[in-house]
Amino acid sequence: MSEIKDATLTPELRRLHKGMDEVWGNPTGWRALTVVNHTTVGLRFMVTGAIFFLIGGLLAMLIRTQLAFPDNDFMSHEIYNQVFTMHGTVMMFLFAIPILEGLAIYMMPKMIGARDLVCPRLTAFGYYCYLFGGIILASSMILEMAPASGWFMYTPLSSGEYSPGPGSDFWLLGITFVEISALSAGVELVVSILRTRTQGMALHKMPLFAWYILAMALMIVVGFPPLILGSILLELERAAGMPFFEVAGGGDPVLWAHLFWLFGHPEVYIIFLPGAGIVSTLIPVFAGRPIVGYGWVVAAIIIMGFVSFGLWVHHMFTLGIPQLALAFFSAASMLVAIPTAIQIFVWLSTLWLGRPRMTLPMLWIVGFLVIFVLGGLTGVMLALVPFNWQVHDTHFVVAHMHYVLVGGMLFPLMAGLYYWLPQVSGRMPSERLGKWSFWLIFLGFNVTFLVMHWTGLLGMRRRVFTYDTAMGWDIYNLISSVGGFMMSAGVALLILDIALHFRFGKKAPQNPWGADTLEWAMPKPPTAYNFVSLPAVETRHPLWEKPELSRTIYEGQHGLATIEHGRRETWGSDALTGKLRETIHLPSNSWWPLFSSLALAVVCISLLARVYWLAAVAVVIGVVLLLRWSWENCAHPGKAPEASMAPTDPPLHYHTMNGPGVWCMSVSHLANGSLYLSLLFGWFYLWVVAPEWQMPESSPLSPLLLVAAGVALTLGTLLLAKVVRRLRRRERGGLGMMMYLAGGLGTLQTLLIVAVMWRAGLAPTETAHDATLFVALCYVLILASLGAILCLLQGLRVGYGYVSVETPLEPVVVLRLWYYHLVVYWSLFVAIWVLPTVLGGGA
Repeated sequence: MSEIKDATLTPELRRLHKGMDEVWGNPTGWRALTVVNHTTVGLRFMVTGAIFFLIGGLLAMLIRTQLAFPDNDFMSHEIYNQVFTMHGTVMMFLFAIPILEGLAIYMMPKMIGARDLVCPRLTAFGYYCYLFGGIILASSMILEMAPASGWFMYTPLSSGEYSPGPGSDFWLLGITFVEISALSAGVELVVSILRTRTQGMALHKMPLFAWYILAMALMIVVGFPPLILGSILLELERAAGMPFFEVAGGGDPVLWAHLFWLFGHPEVYIIFLPGAGIVSTLIPVFAGRPIVGYGWVVAAIIIMGFVSFGLWVHHMFTLGIPQLALAFFSAASMLVAIPTAIQIFVWLSTLWLGRPRMTLPMLWIVGFLVIFVLGGLTGVMLALVPFNWQVHDTHFVVAHMHYVLVGGMLFPLMAGLYYWLPQVSGRMPSERLGKWSFWLIFLGFNVTFLVMHWTGLLGMRRRVFTYDTAMGWDIYNLISSVGGFMMSAGVALLILDIALHFRFGKKAPQNPWGADTLEWAMPKPPTAYNFVSLPAVETRHPLWEKPELSRTIYEGQHGLATIEHGRRETWGSDALTGKLRETIHLPSNSWWPLFSSLALAVVCISLLARVYWLAAVAVVIGVVLLLRWSWENCAHPGKAPEASMAPTDPPLHYHTMNGPGVWCMSVSHLANGSLYLSLLFGWFYLWVVAPEWQMPESSPLSPLLLVAAGVALTLGTLLLAKVVRRLRRRERGGLGMMMYLAGGLGTLQTLLIVAVMWRAGLAPTETAHDATLFVALCYVLILASLGAILCLLQGLRVGYGYVSVETPLEPVVVLRLWYYHLVVYWSLFVAIWVLPTVLGGGA
């Protein structure tokens, strides 16, 4: 393969590269905080995640020190509970998900032939939410106010009565803040993978890693909102006394377990899928042949994504659920082994039919295969209800969880680290230090957690902070602790290896591993714009079939090799076929993501300090900042440096009516819908199951006002739909007036909902029934006010010329919000008024 550095550039091409650097380059100094480029933001995610990994690892060593000897007084039980809780919280919420999202943010555009993700400012906003949320959560340890109820925060242990301090509030508010980051990245990745693949890269031609990340991102979008809802409800119970999980008030603590594990079990597969994606990417490269059964792997990914949402109750086998549910979820828990086994057999078959090279990344892949298979076998054991009853909440479950999560995520992540390190640094990793690190971590891990299976079978509970020597656990715990410190030594050596790598590593050739995917067709380290020209790709192995791509891309021989207009551009393609549909004009660096996330951080801190007036002010400031950010959109000149708006072929995305903004809104509604369905689940669950649920004989809500609000919403939606039809027909007159009228109808609906709440006389601090009604009405109130504000802003944008028949995209995006609200409102009306009225209070 020709090296990029050997490419001969004409003066014209040198001007092109210089222009690209000027338009796409990252600023320095304080303005570095405005950077939105996916390469930089992805690295920030990964570095921050690595720091939290070290914090979580330090907490783990404190736990192993405490358990190393019987009757140990190294930590008190209060401190131990805080350390135990924060170890799980940091590893699950601040390390695993963010670092994998960071890898996806960094790699995806490079692998699918794009210059950036579709919403770069949203990516930067997600990072700052993660950073500030993580700092808020981690600061609880410094302030000696850390949560102590376990990383799963089961009620009533985490409720105000049993956890009266601010520890649980740190967890609930900090995790909710971090989840905003995860959802932002999830939406961004889904739309970017579906709509920004380079020309010709059909869905069945894209790299397997993109399939895994697409599934992961969709699962984040659907799986995280139940926990967000649960956290909001529990914080409302703790701060305002709304009894969602209090039996005496008509609530039920088991509802928290359902909401948590509706998120918690899919999260296991959210963590596993990117790791498996790394394995499916590396094995063909080091086996020297295409993967066996590409279609089977894709099918396994899709099946695993769906099935994982039907397994949450297997975490609750000991809570007294009905026998039929036990049988169903036990069978489903074993069923998920099928798509996992398909992938393992595909990987082994590819190695068997190829000629494997045992490089450093492959060593970590082999370690993954050994550890993950062992973890999967114990998972099948735990799916059997009688066995689960015996070992539930023992160290056997802790060992299983670490075998699955560390084996399924950490080992592939280390393989990916060494594989893509030359792409980041331009230097090769050290084989000697890397192998020493691997063996220390691999042996230390197995010494720690293999033995822990035995302590679990001997009856040691997971939250025991000390034990008597008569229990017979002494030697096993000591061995586990020695293994933990051996693993820590391996991590320390890994850090040393990476630190030395950037200074002393040997210079890497253009494609050091002989890989087949596009990320190896760009300079190393990569430029801010990835590719100076975007190639057409119609094969799964572009660099194997066209090894000259590195040179021809660098020499500008492909698409979008122009920068005179001053815009950041990438291709927009059809989600299925990869055919070009538009040119996506990406926004440039901005302060808005940082300022908006800072406002949300002030909201969280104010709520922690119980300074509610300051929280209210920060909410208003945050909303204003987010709306001001949204103002710089589509045809607004502030979106990018001043640029010519002359027609292009294909057209700029905001000259179309199906641009990526429409897709972002639609994918966001998947998350929104998951939150809403979780709320409906809570309503019906409490109605049917809660022992002290109090349903009044007649609904306190005014049907006349509810119907009137629904009519206003319906009329506004029909009016917006008419606006979009007129834009399609390129009719110019009256667009601004109709947007104002729709905004007026939205305002009317908002006022009517406020009137419903005012007249209802709800007592949300006395009964779970009224508390749930209050939250449901607040939800539709937020949707109504947001819809009204966006329509009024659209009217203004029509006046400024940002929205017109030439730039018709934004009303289509707003219409999607109104459609969603229409479905939510009328279905909620049926759930909270029609059904209680028909069935009566005694139901």
